Amino acid sequence: MTTHLLRLYIAGRTPAADRAVRNLEQLAVEVATADLVLQIEVIDILKRPQLAEDERILATPVVIRKLPPPMRRVVGDLSEREKVLIGLDLKVD
Repeated sequence: MTTHLLRLYIAGRTPAADRAVRNLEQLAVEVATADLVLQIEVIDILKRPQLAEDERILATPVVIRKLPPPMRRVVGDLSEREKVLIGLDLKVD
């Protein structure tokens, strides 16, 4: 089984942030299999600004695939499923 750690960085509860959270959660359900699990962490950079600085976050919402390496980033509300899958290098049949 492969677990992908995805961190979604948002800046407050904006409409774009809410869409990104919903879209990423829906994607995780759709692609989950016995061999692939997506673990999601949502981080509000307004509450934890040091993490934004450490990760060099310049725009939100942004999702970063931390594990497995290499790291991948996708910026936006994650509404374009195919682009998100390609950007995060998630192989789905």
